[in-house]
Amino acid sequence: MQASMFRLDGKCALVTGAAQGIGRSIAIGLAAAGARVAVTDVPSKQAKIDGVCAEIRAAGGEAHGYGFDVTRTSEIAGAFERAASDMGGFDILANNAGIAARGPAMDQTEEDWDRVLNVNLKGMFFCAQAAARHMKDHGGGRIINTGSQVAESARVWNAAYTASKGGVVSLTRALAVEWVQYGINVNAVGPGPVDTELVSDTPDHIEAQVAHRSPLGRRLDPGDIAGAFVYLASPAASGVVGHHLLVDGGWVAG
Repeated sequence: MQASMFRLDGKCALVTGAAQGIGRSIAIGLAAAGARVAVTDVPSKQAKIDGVCAEIRAAGGEAHGYGFDVTRTSEIAGAFERAASDMGGFDILANNAGIAARGPAMDQTEEDWDRVLNVNLKGMFFCAQAAARHMKDHGGGRIINTGSQVAESARVWNAAYTASKGGVVSLTRALAVEWVQYGINVNAVGPGPVDTELVSDTPDHIEAQVAHRSPLGRRLDPGDIAGAFVYLASPAASGVVGHHLLVDGGWVAG
C-alpha cells in the first residue's frame, strides 16, 4: 500500500469541539495530512479556535475558525454551509464535541443528564445529519464520530457519559448502514482515558484507578487519538463501515 493512501490532499474537513484536547489534535492531524480544516467550537472559545487555526497555518496548512454551539441545532446547517463555501467543499466531519458530568450515579441530576446527552448524542446526530445532507449531493464523504472505550467497558462516576457514548456507537452503526449507499462512510473512534482539560478535575482516587486499570499505566495523549481519525478519513479506510475503532491503550483487551 502506498503512503499516498493516507493523504487527504484536496479534501475539506470540519472538526467540532476543536478548540482544545482531542479535537485540537484531530484538526492539526487532518491538516498535516493535507486537508483544509474548519476548526469549530462554542463561541466562548473563539480565542482558542483562533489559536488552533494559527498553529495549522504556521505549519503550512489552511484553516478557518467558526464559533457555534452543537446544541443550537437550528444553527448547525448554516455553519456547515458557511465552512463549505469558505473552503470550497466539505468532505470530512470529525464529530468530536463532547462533555462529561462526573460523580456518583445516585447524585446525578436531570440537568446533568440532559446537558451531557444534548451535546454528546443529540448534537452529534444533527451535525452528522447536516454533513450527510451536503455530502449526499457532493459525491459522498466521511463522518467520524468520537465514541469512547466506556461504550465497551464502563467506568465508575460516568453514568450519563457512558450512556451517551453507548448511544454514539449504536448511532454510528445505524447511520453507516443507511448512508453508505450515498458514498458516505460513517465510523467512530473510541478513545481510552486521555489527558485533556475534560478530566482536569478527576479526584485522585479515580485517577489512581485509571492508572492501575490501564495496561499502559497512564492516560493517553490527545495526539495518540488523531491518527485514527486521519486513517478513517483517508482512502486507506474506504472499506471500513460502521466500525468503532478503539484507541484505548489496551484497556478493553486487558
